[in-house]
Amino acid sequence: MIVDEKAPPPEPDRLGDAPHPRTTPRVLGHGAAEAEFLAAFNDGRLHHAWMMSGPRGVGKATLAWRLARFLLATPHHDDGLFAAPPPDSLDIAPDNPVARRMAALAEPRLFLLRRPWNEKTEKLASQITIDETRKLKGFFQLSAADGGRRAVIIDAADEMNTAAANAILKVLEEPPAHTTLFLVTHQPARLLPTIRSRCRMLRLSGLDPDDLIAALDQAGVTSTAPEVLHGLAQGSVGDAIALEHAGGPALYGQMVGLLATLPEMDRRAAQELAQDAASPERFELILTLFDRMLARLSLTGARNRPPAEIVPGEAETLMRLSPDLAAGRRWAARAEGLTARARRGRAVNLDPSLLILDMCLALARSP
Repeated sequence: MIVDEKAPPPEPDRLGDAPHPRTTPRVLGHGAAEAEFLAAFNDGRLHHAWMMSGPRGVGKATLAWRLARFLLATPHHDDGLFAAPPPDSLDIAPDNPVARRMAALAEPRLFLLRRPWNEKTEKLASQITIDETRKLKGFFQLSAADGGRRAVIIDAADEMNTAAANAILKVLEEPPAHTTLFLVTHQPARLLPTIRSRCRMLRLSGLDPDDLIAALDQAGVTSTAPEVLHGLAQGSVGDAIALEHAGGPALYGQMVGLLATLPEMDRRAAQELAQDAASPERFELILTLFDRMLARLSLTGARNRPPAEIVPGEAETLMRLSPDLAAGRRWAARAEGLTARARRGRAVNLDPSLLILDMCLALARSP
């Protein structure tokens, strides 16, 4: 008998092929944020809402899951004579029943608010809707009787529509007892100021090279060019994993080599790059790397020195093409429209290879 088993729907709070944050055992590079939360917990000053902000892919959601796991698995502190000492870390053993239930999305005291999957269209919703936030009322009612802590993770809070955001604001204004909310946001400025003002902020930045390499190892990703990945991903583990799987380091080296042929432009090399843009994923990757390369050209002129070199020969090329502030400004102006034009062309089904070739030829024209 053949059983037709559908693949599970994609998870909107998971970045590409990276492990889901709930199954990632360690948070790397954010010790200060962990220490701040632990100190508030031990001092009895635990805020009812915490907002993790920072670039996409740096570990915000992983930290939110770690904090929620700690809260739900740590017994209430007893101030009596024989009380155990306060915890000195957020570590929870992976075989802890709470940790196991959370990994399986089966912990009754945890509510995960994220974009829903539409069974009819077989697509993820583009926003977190009011229907999803209304489920919180039932969650609070069902779990209120146990007297324990409860946690809500919103990933990502940026994706709430207006009605959903207003519903969450009401929860923040009158939080249920023993409930802590964790809001993950890539762009906090997009949230209502009243939501931001009711949260305690934990600002996370990109990982340094050592932490990024350790995070890649934790995710089971081995790179032959970790330094290149760090420079391209700007400290984002999620971006680094995506770039590694897509061959980003080699592609960026190819693009810098093409840039080095300016102002004449190696037409054959440009055609080879254009022919590599056949798939939508490859086309978007080339545009993304073009954006970063042009931004580095602008930065070189603005600072009168190149940023840390990502691939061999890049610094010399950047400095030759953008030696001063005036050149940096011209490259910045060029960067604003170059890849946007290619994306508009792709939106109306123009040939991606021709769009990339056109972009390369435009790049060769004197800025």
